[in-house]
Amino acid sequence: MSRSFVKDADESVGERLPDIPLSEHPNYVTPHGNAQLRERLVALRERRDALRTATDTLLQQRELAEVERELKWLNARVGSAIEVDLAQQPRDRVAFGAVVTVDSDEGEARYRIVGEDEADVEHGRVSYVSPLAKALLGARVGEEVTWQRPAGDLSVEVVGIDYPSD
Repeated sequence: MSRSFVKDADESVGERLPDIPLSEHPNYVTPHGNAQLRERLVALRERRDALRTATDTLLQQRELAEVERELKWLNARVGSAIEVDLAQQPRDRVAFGAVVTVDSDEGEARYRIVGEDEADVEHGRVSYVSPLAKALLGARVGEEVTWQRPAGDLSVEVVGIDYPSD
């Protein structure tokens, strides 16, 4: 049988997983987002430590490699985090950390502008580098902006700006 069709059981264990790509944008975070990153880092370190003491199966060794890979990325994200003081944000226009209420032909919606690692569209949290956030940043209540979307541009009016205390 040709060796090209055979893979030794431990061959993949020593293979290094590629690094998780880091964003080229500044790593702005809300206080809540920074706390979440740090909690995730602690939990991942605990998982790594548990795996290190029990790496007797190939599956555990693979998981340890994945955890180590994510830890490297997460350490970089925590280390580069720039926590934005929401109390210092302008109250009369949209800036990082704002909860923005918009109205359009599709109805009213609320979005919070957050860091890339905090973004969760299903919960209305959009990254500050997203097309929606870029359209809204700097806008004031009553202003209309154009949200450039793949589904077509949408004109949205800013009807409310709030900065939660987190």
